[in-house]
Amino acid sequence: MYVVAEGVKQDPVRRWALPERVFFACGACHILAFAFLDAYPDAGFAPVWIKPASGFTGNHIVVVRGEVAFDYHGYSHWRRLRGHIEAKANRWWPGWSAQLVELPKDVLISESKSRSYDGLWLREPQQFLHDALPRARRFLGRFPPPSG
Repeated sequence: MYVVAEGVKQDPVRRWALPERVFFACGACHILAFAFLDAYPDAGFAPVWIKPASGFTGNHIVVVRGEVAFDYHGYSHWRRLRGHIEAKANRWWPGWSAQLVELPKDVLISESKSRSYDGLWLREPQQFLHDALPRARRFLGRFPPPSG
């Protein structure tokens, strides 16, 4: 989990210039999740929104299959990743907690569909300075396909 300087996410040029991991950790995680699901449609993964409790920030979307998760870290043990996210978030925002919300794949790249979920508002790939989907596909290429 990363926290970027104030104003970065509102500035398209500064946001696009973030290092890959930070870009896909801070506001483009859903695009990476979509790219993963698009590349491996039969791998059995599903998108999960880590939705912070009311009054907190720190939304994140990962793809999960059983005890395996994938996000900007690469592949992780799902329970350990949740623990890592919770511990990091509590360093910045004491008392932070979150619930897990399964999402349909199409919500990940649709602003209007994402807004039908209370507290969720996702940018579409073309709403970044440049289309974020090709960038997500290139980043995904750093990791092997899912096993099993």
